[in-house]
Amino acid sequence: MTAHEAEAEIRRWDTDDPERLVARGHPVGDHLEASEWRVTRREPGCLRVRARLPQMVMNPRGELFGGFTPTYADFFGLHVFHASRPEGQPRHWLSTADLHVDFFAPIHGPEIEMEGRVLHRSGRTGHVQVQFFDDAGRLCALAQLTLIERRS
Repeated sequence: MTAHEAEAEIRRWDTDDPERLVARGHPVGDHLEASEWRVTRREPGCLRVRARLPQMVMNPRGELFGGFTPTYADFFGLHVFHASRPEGQPRHWLSTADLHVDFFAPIHGPEIEMEGRVLHRSGRTGHVQVQFFDDAGRLCALAQLTLIERRS
């Protein structure tokens, strides 16, 4: 895939709505219902969203199933990293080189907040932190990602 084709593929999920992160059409994003997430904070290298948890990602106790937490962190972390790029710089595909999640408390729905920050960016590599908060504002999980831009 050429760089131009990659940029076109990424743009397919773009939205002009500043309160939304992505549009429908991304396979993982659609599973997480990410087109419905509401952006509550948007700054270079920092995003905060409010997300409804679909029933299919919940365990029988009404908590986010632990195995889906890294999926949320990975999907959201990629968007946080993209938000840190300078204006006008093209986006590239990203690969997750490392992902670590610490769990502090069960993540109860039906809605959660996630806040992501780029901690460090050097060349094509970046380190992103994603925090998961429940409706009471309690920190429930903390994820750290290492992402690498793929130029081809």
